[in-house]
Amino acid sequence: MRRAGLLWAALWALLLPRVNAQEGILHASGNGIPPLTKDYCIRYNRSWISLPNTLDNVASSSLENLTSKVFCSNSEVPSTLVIKDKAVVVMKGNCSFMDKARTAQSHGAKILLIASKTGLSSSDTKTDVQNVTIPVALVSYNDIMDMQQALGARINVTLYSPSLPEFDYSMVVIFLIAVLTVALGGYWSGVSELEDLKAVASPEDRETRRKKEENVTFTPLTVIIFVVICCAMLLLLYFFYKWLVYVIISVFCLASAMSLYNCLSALIRKLSFGQCRISCCNKSIEVRLIFLAGFCIATAVVWAVFRNEDRWAWILQDILGVAFCLNFIKTLKMPNFKSCVILLGLLLLYDVFFVFITPFITKNGESIMIEVAAGPFGNSEKNDGNLVEGPAERSAPHEKLPVVIRVPRLEYSALTLCGMPFSLLGFGDIIVPGLLVAYCRRFDIQTRSSSVYYVSCNIAYAVGMVLTFVVLALMKMGQPALLYLVPCTLITSSLVAWRRKEMKKFWQGSSYQVLDSSRKPLLQDDGTSRLYSE
Repeated sequence: MRRAGLLWAALWALLLPRVNAQEGILHASGNGIPPLTKDYCIRYNRSWISLPNTLDNVASSSLENLTSKVFCSNSEVPSTLVIKDKAVVVMKGNCSFMDKARTAQSHGAKILLIASKTGLSSSDTKTDVQNVTIPVALVSYNDIMDMQQALGARINVTLYSPSLPEFDYSMVVIFLIAVLTVALGGYWSGVSELEDLKAVASPEDRETRRKKEENVTFTPLTVIIFVVICCAMLLLLYFFYKWLVYVIISVFCLASAMSLYNCLSALIRKLSFGQCRISCCNKSIEVRLIFLAGFCIATAVVWAVFRNEDRWAWILQDILGVAFCLNFIKTLKMPNFKSCVILLGLLLLYDVFFVFITPFITKNGESIMIEVAAGPFGNSEKNDGNLVEGPAERSAPHEKLPVVIRVPRLEYSALTLCGMPFSLLGFGDIIVPGLLVAYCRRFDIQTRSSSVYYVSCNIAYAVGMVLTFVVLALMKMGQPALLYLVPCTLITSSLVAWRRKEMKKFWQGSSYQVLDSSRKPLLQDDGTSRLYSE
């Protein structure tokens, strides 16, 4: 579990992928009765053309498929070809988009669509566009083929770009998942703490507890090593994404299946029925736990097989992801607030550096964090005078790192068609603050402080999430959530400790984490907990 945790740490702060192009919708309709319709993604440069926000009062144009031509000059257009007032689709390549646009416009075309086989990616241009008045947009060649198969040979098209919703209600679902996971993970860590305290009073219980649990405690030194490994893993993913993405998917399947088993087995063991056992290799195993293990493995395998099925695979990924986060928060224990400050502070700097600083270092001017989150762009073409810049095909097609909670967007927009149909939150934005919440819960139990630290830190986390969503809505781009979550949780916890005059104790933590046989028990004769420090 520890090795899997170190590997996963490198992926925690992944962000929402940023799209530089302006997205629009190509609304296509056939000539049947009733006419079949279908929408496709397009990308265009808003500084060149303005598309309507709705389909109301917008006339459609007949589509002329000329993907066998590139339209770089008038000599390529047969004299017998009539494209006046039509929407023309030609292939990308050989010349700039503006050369194609001028050629189409000179023959009376109403709309120019440029089909690309390598993804909707190209560079911005400073070409003079004063003489071009028709809409020019980039479309996938596969979409053109799908359009003809689904709608027939006679197709009418309309271009429009609906306004992006100010707020998508999928964010509410993301918020609830994140807050409840952090709260439940912290509570579970507190339950484990109570069991450890009770086990101290009995040597037999202590030995049983030691065999049963595999908790990992982070010291300040291991925290620093942990963050260094994060940086190394992120850089390896940046340079070797095409191969390592499958390693991460395999690790996710294994770690999430184990985590789901640990979460569900903790609940099943509370049930008093179905405790029949079988003996194997001098060990006694509950039958219900065998079935549970099979169920967890099957869940992870089904997700692995159908992980690119966007209609429902996100549900399994979220279930497995929540289980992974819960198990991580419960298993990895921070010994004191000092270790929490070092961990959260370093990961905040790590997040900010790889998001905001690396664009000044990389050749393409892109953030390393964002490229790893979306998958490094491959097979992009570099044409002078191209139209827009957007995501190209991934070097490992369709494969993305499964380190996020995904919820489908509930508001229809161009983003739904253009490769961003989900709202995302990285596991790190749950796990990293969750470790602080778990420490606060354990400290409440050790000091018998009526959950004041735990409740306060949970509220601070919720406030930080709301602040993240507000900035996200205002800036219209992915945000490093730790930039808001870390200050909210650390400052709130510090203020509570300072107000209760427990800052020194809160900073140093309880000596319980390093118990040895020479220490006095932490339980008094009446069974209540007693702190002991040297």
